[in-house]
Amino acid sequence: MNILIVSATYLEIEPLLTQLNFIEQKNQKLRSYTFKNHRIDVLIPGVGMTYTAYWLGKTLQQKLYDAAINLGIAGSFDNKINLGDVVHVVSDQIAELGAEDGEKFLSLIDMDLIEDEDFSLQSGVMKNTIPLKSKTIDSLIHATAITVNTSHGNEDSIQKVKTLFNPQLESMEGAAFFYACLLEGIPNIQIRAISNRIEKRNKENWNIKLAVEKLNSVGIKILSEL
Repeated sequence: MNILIVSATYLEIEPLLTQLNFIEQKNQKLRSYTFKNHRIDVLIPGVGMTYTAYWLGKTLQQKLYDAAINLGIAGSFDNKINLGDVVHVVSDQIAELGAEDGEKFLSLIDMDLIEDEDFSLQSGVMKNTIPLKSKTIDSLIHATAITVNTSHGNEDSIQKVKTLFNPQLESMEGAAFFYACLLEGIPNIQIRAISNRIEKRNKENWNIKLAVEKLNSVGIKILSEL
């Protein structure tokens, strides 16, 4: 199976990479590995939607993949999801894409600037209609997400985004990954481990080490089951 793994940073998937067999560096962002009977390309585009969209589009033009996996850490709005929990993101959307009208936020759909695409897009929400399946994936918490350019750390903006979208977590790349995979018809999965609560920024409350450990443990289990 030809698999593409996408992660914003090397830090987030370093433990997993040590269990793969390195083959070659294809360009500055893309490396090739093998694992069991799989050929695995690992794309590390950088943090944010812009970098993810460009490098993912470029990569998908050059090779046909049987599956794509987005692995990363995320912040949680949902107090029922604990630090270190690994979740399966089933839907995502770009939270800031639209316009302000006084205190009101207008999405592109509100402004009649977007129509439904060839996949399930409801009120700007991208639902993963072609998820990868495995025992490990099936055992994970299902979560809804938003993708942002600026991580939330202000109480007023946190409350506003919760009222608008009612998300359980946020990342800075997920929606770009979904959009590309869904339009290309590539079976995919977005897996996130929770590193922090969405609150006024306080890194003393974060646990990136635990999130990375749990994320990579789940990641290698998924690869073993495909």
